[in-house]
Amino acid sequence: MTADLAYLIVGVGLLLAVVLPKALQQRAVSEPIVLLLVGIVVGLLPFADVGLASPQEHREFVEHLTELTVVVALMGVGLALDRPLEWLKPDTWRRWGATWRLLALAMPACIGAVALLGWSLMGLAPAAALLLGAVLAPTDPVLASDVQVGGPTTDEEGAEEIDEDDEVRFALTSEAGLNDGLAFPFVYAAIFVATLGGVSEWGVRWVVWDLAGKALLGALIGTAVGWGLAKLAFRVPYPNLRLAETGEPLLALAAVLLSYGLAEVAQTYGFLAVFACAMTLRSAERGHEYHASMHTSIERLERLLTLTVLLLLGAALSNSLVADLTWQGLVVGVLLVVVIRPVAAWISLRIGARSDRIGGRCLTKGEELATSWFGVRGVGSLFYLAYAGGEATFDGMEQLWATVAFTIALSVVVHGVTATPVMRRLETSDR
Repeated sequence: MTADLAYLIVGVGLLLAVVLPKALQQRAVSEPIVLLLVGIVVGLLPFADVGLASPQEHREFVEHLTELTVVVALMGVGLALDRPLEWLKPDTWRRWGATWRLLALAMPACIGAVALLGWSLMGLAPAAALLLGAVLAPTDPVLASDVQVGGPTTDEEGAEEIDEDDEVRFALTSEAGLNDGLAFPFVYAAIFVATLGGVSEWGVRWVVWDLAGKALLGALIGTAVGWGLAKLAFRVPYPNLRLAETGEPLLALAAVLLSYGLAEVAQTYGFLAVFACAMTLRSAERGHEYHASMHTSIERLERLLTLTVLLLLGAALSNSLVADLTWQGLVVGVLLVVVIRPVAAWISLRIGARSDRIGGRCLTKGEELATSWFGVRGVGSLFYLAYAGGEATFDGMEQLWATVAFTIALSVVVHGVTATPVMRRLETSDR
């Protein structure tokens, strides 16, 4: 593909990204669906077999592009959430009860079910099967904008009304913000199986450090960075240095790079650090309009990165990955999207539901079903697969890439088509 043609294709995609959100606002078709279809069409063009190769051939590029997309999205998610979460205040933790159950119960159940199917149905080796379960487990903060909170409340009165009436959007947004980092220990477990062998060789280290230690330290690093930047933005004694008063929105991007970079240098989980940093920033002067300014700048960058990922994913699907997709991989993807995730999430939300009343009420049955259904798979899965491919050799990697790409595409279409009518019906029933 020539550079001029690449510019044309990206330009068309960018135009669609600008026009479609408004044009499709009241329709059951999402922007990601259209962008994915554009990529698929591009992959079918005559030049595609020369210019668009398998993701495995450009693994490092895919890893870094998707990595940047996810961390930018995580900053946007953290800034958008109005409901506080503070280390030393148990009441704030209880308000996140649905989120904790989705993370602690539904996500491991999805990992186990997909890994079992990968081993028994697809014939994958244990390490590859576990990797498939781990990379497909997290819901996505990038492609789930239709079912997430819209952005930060910026007036003082609204900030006190902590989004109690939109529990579905809050649960899905907070789950997406946290589970991208919490899936990493299981990716490491798959890498250890492939490189070190039996659990006896690495199990203790994995539990103490990879499962617990890295997560805690990453969250602490993100909190510390967010606290320091909040001081700089809102409370520094010199007015000229208060970024909230100058209105400089690029502080959000600086926060992304600082928190992620510091956590990665410390060998912890950068995804968790970015989300913790964003939540800490958001907790400072909660009703200040500066949060909306930062969120807007991050949202625009996220849309541009998402455009690129979706175009490349669609092109790779129709150009190379479709040849590696087996009927077994297709079945696994369908089962995850329409059965495994909805059932696992619904059961997890039912367990102990009465113990975490939110604003005087629990999730209704309709809200539980909606939250369970919208387990959007996306860019994070591509990052984890690319990362693992650089750390160890897994048999059947072509099949893994094809299955993951198909599952993401299926999720984009199924959840994109159902998002508008389902959320509209929930909003109507609440009136």
